[in-house]
Amino acid sequence: MKNSRDQGFDQHYNAQVGVSHQSMLIIAASVSNHPNDQLDALPTVDEIDPGLGKPERAALDNGYFSITNIKGLQDRGIEPYIATGRSSHYLSWKDLLAELGDPPAPEASQKLKMAYQLKTDEGQAMYRLRKCTVEPAIGIIKETMGFRQFSLRGLKKVQGEWSLVCLAFNLRRLHVLMGGDLSFSPTGC
Repeated sequence: MKNSRDQGFDQHYNAQVGVSHQSMLIIAASVSNHPNDQLDALPTVDEIDPGLGKPERAALDNGYFSITNIKGLQDRGIEPYIATGRSSHYLSWKDLLAELGDPPAPEASQKLKMAYQLKTDEGQAMYRLRKCTVEPAIGIIKETMGFRQFSLRGLKKVQGEWSLVCLAFNLRRLHVLMGGDLSFSPTGC
């Protein structure tokens, strides 16, 4: 990937996860060497094991926004909720009290239609779920588990390493779901 510091190239990877809203288990994981997320949404969704079923909806941040991703998710029978840009954390009172208005015309751009969809009550609720499923999973992997960089090199090896990291996350999560306690007290032998 291109290095932003000196315009050179470094060996970097773009790791992706798909997380179930209900269980907070990672149900899809993929790695690429793409510099942004736009090309990684559909391959990650395609990693979901058919035995788990097919998701009805997918919430993705603005890094994934593209017409290709909207159409690709719809073609797979998944309703996309993809942010069209960054939103302010602090809305003015006018924005908070503004009415939704009429839906965009059928010939409106996909970006305008998606922006409207995200302003609906359902769209806001769905997108809010992303912040409490995917973001915590990535945070736990980075902070709690301490995984911040790959040890191996080469896309195939890094994919294997990422799969192991996601498996470790899921084992940890399953332990919590089964009522286990992750705290421990070291004892002498």
